Parts: sequence; C-alpha cells; structure tokens
Amino acid sequence: MTGERQHVERVAGSRRARLTRVEGTLGDSDAEATLRDDDPAPEPADRGPNDAQLRQDKPPHYS
Repeated sequence: MTGERQHVERVAGSRRARLTRVEGTLGDSDAEATLRDDDPAPEPADRGPNDAQLRQDKPPHYS
C-alpha cells in the first residue's frame, strides 16, 4: 500500500458500516466471485514432480 487507507462509511438503515475501496484491492463483488470460483485462477506453468499427488491428497480431517 502506498499510504492510502480505508475509511469507514456509515450506511443508513444498516447495522454495519462499509469500508471505502483502496486502489489495487478487490471490491466486494470481485472478492465474492473469487470465493465462488467464478473466474478460476490460471494454473502455474512450472510444476514439480509431487504436485499431482499433493493436489489429490486429502487432509485426515476431511474424511
């Protein structure tokens, strides 16, 4: 960040406040799209020898 900060905006009729957007960050709709995986991130070009196995493995608490 270049010293620019977010500011709190009050929203009439709402219990929650809203933060202003800072350049170089994702807006609410963009962040939600990333969480929903609407626009998947590109796969990295260089893969190591264990990447396929690591992507298939599931942590023990997922079972």
